[in-house]
Amino acid sequence: MAGVRVNVNVGVLGHIDSGKTALARALSTTASTAAFDKQPQSRERGITLDLGFSCFSVPLPARLRSALPTSHPAAPETGPEPGEPQLQVTLVDCPGHASLIRTIIGGAQIIDLMMLVIDVTKGMQTQSAECLVIGQIACQKLIVVLNKTDLLAEGKKQAAIEKMTKKMQKTLENTKFRGAPIIPVAAKPGGPEAPETEAPQGISELIEVVKKVKSMQMFHMPVTSAMQGDRLGICVTQFDPKLLERGLVCAPESLHTVHAAIISVEKIPYFRGPLQTKAKFHITLGHETVMGRLMFFSPAPDNFDHEPVLNTFDFSREYLFQEQYLCKDLEPGSTGSDQATEKAGQATEGLCPRQQWALVEFEKPVTCPRLCLVIGFRLNADIHSNMCRLAFHGILLHGLEDKNYTESLLPKLRVYKLKHKHGFVERVIDDYSVIGRSLFKKETNIQLFVGLKVHLSTGELGIIDSSFGQSGKFKINIPGGLGPESKKILTPALKKRSRASKGEMAKQEESAERQEPAQHVTLSLSFKRYVFDTHKHMVQSP
Repeated sequence: MAGVRVNVNVGVLGHIDSGKTALARALSTTASTAAFDKQPQSRERGITLDLGFSCFSVPLPARLRSALPTSHPAAPETGPEPGEPQLQVTLVDCPGHASLIRTIIGGAQIIDLMMLVIDVTKGMQTQSAECLVIGQIACQKLIVVLNKTDLLAEGKKQAAIEKMTKKMQKTLENTKFRGAPIIPVAAKPGGPEAPETEAPQGISELIEVVKKVKSMQMFHMPVTSAMQGDRLGICVTQFDPKLLERGLVCAPESLHTVHAAIISVEKIPYFRGPLQTKAKFHITLGHETVMGRLMFFSPAPDNFDHEPVLNTFDFSREYLFQEQYLCKDLEPGSTGSDQATEKAGQATEGLCPRQQWALVEFEKPVTCPRLCLVIGFRLNADIHSNMCRLAFHGILLHGLEDKNYTESLLPKLRVYKLKHKHGFVERVIDDYSVIGRSLFKKETNIQLFVGLKVHLSTGELGIIDSSFGQSGKFKINIPGGLGPESKKILTPALKKRSRASKGEMAKQEESAERQEPAQHVTLSLSFKRYVFDTHKHMVQSP
């Protein structure tokens, strides 16, 4: 076991100027070339612009040694002696500026644990909240660091720390990080301009918390191999670095380049406003952020309660098109679930499906693994507004690799719209035939609807037989015939014919044939139309 080194990636996230980089510097013993804002642009602007990497090591706790290969005898935990198993903590210092959210999301996808850094004098701020939301999506463990405790008045310091600790506990109460450790520190006492002789405060207590992490990605040292998430430097001789472009190192067939994808999708409740079909979002998946247009769909209404499936997608099933993502938290009468349900033609009584999906069409191809995390957000939102820009998250279930996927693959996706049309019976021809109107526009090709079933409000079932004239009217065949009550309703009473001549009587009878029924009898036509059916067939249930 001598020389074994276990790595865990810890993300350092929080609002701008909360002291994240100072904390990373205080914790670290080894820095990479990208650590501590070494780029000229970062120094010039005084903020972190890209991910920074540094690390420190502590003796590997005994409870973690059981996870190591058993071929090595367990070494006693006696102190940091040479060759003793080590826990290496790699710190991923993320930017805090609102405009760099895509970089923050990219950093969050490679971490095992998140340190949320809070300025103890200010508490939760806009980007603090966004980082907490990202943490809920991307990792399982959280430590809250209350930084800048040196700025608190000495006589009131403990009371202020306890007050902020209670506020943070309340903030975390309804998240999966309830009960997370909250550690007060002063990473850079006196501020950025203070001399380096000022020792950080609370760092040893923070390291003790970090050592307790159980969820990790591991690799063995020396670095003859590396794993996903490791920070790795490679020396290549006789090579011009200017010839190297940013790329991906992966096992064969583990990554695929896709032009569109089917994802499971879940709205982030803090995002204001609906998620609408055809809307564009910035979407991060793999290590890229691209623009994508979404189309939402759900199970058929009878399957709304089915157990969610998060690792596969079934093309053999039928799915219901949604004008927008259906949310339980939207008020009736808003542009929310009730209205979207009505547009989709559902009779779901306000119920929402347990799982929803989206087809995402990317503006440019994306290289990513299957089942990777997908996060959608509004990068063009006002960065100074007090709102969450993170809109939804999900899992990539099926990538569409063929650039001609609209012809080759989308027709296999059986997403349908429910269509409803309503009209009236104009008059009766005989016991088995009526004329209908107002179901179609004048220019509609009624021949496309011949053979479809319609329902009369009096209970009879009819079948569209043919068009009737040039004004959008049509003839309906009633296979079972009109019932007696329906005839009474549909047959208008003739005017009194007392003292009328034969010619006048003939005119009255002809006029009666053209009269509408004594009361309106409505017609309803319902059918499915599949979104990606190139022939636009209309389908009715048997």
